[in-house]
Amino acid sequence: RKEFVDLYVNYVFNESIRKLFEVFMQGFLRGCPARKWKMFLPVELQTVLEGHKKFDWRLLEKNVTYVQYRMLDRTIRNFWTVFHKLPEEKKKMFLAFLSGSDRIPGCGPEHFRFSIVDPQVEKPDEHYPSASTCIRILFLPR
Repeated sequence: RKEFVDLYVNYVFNESIRKLFEVFMQGFLRGCPARKWKMFLPVELQTVLEGHKKFDWRLLEKNVTYVQYRMLDRTIRNFWTVFHKLPEEKKKMFLAFLSGSDRIPGCGPEHFRFSIVDPQVEKPDEHYPSASTCIRILFLPR
């Protein structure tokens, strides 16, 4: 019975996907050669691939660039007041809204930057905030 289970598990997790995995691995290694991964410790490689899971939200605030806003504008002060009162999960949801991921890239939180831009619409109360995830811009109507 144990031998059957071992053979079945091996088939499901190894043999049945071997060809697909080999094709995937070949493509992956073409773009990311294995010799470059050897410079990382396992925990470092995990951070590079997954991103940072711990956040310094004040550092995030400090690294923002404002366009058509100043740091002391009422809209900006209100935004950060509300943001810092959010629970951790909601802050991560904001990060996903802004950047497409709920994690900070492996380069580190000190290098994570985004912009808050006034879209300068005629009736700002009729517009919701929006984001350009590729270039990390939050369009925040006044």
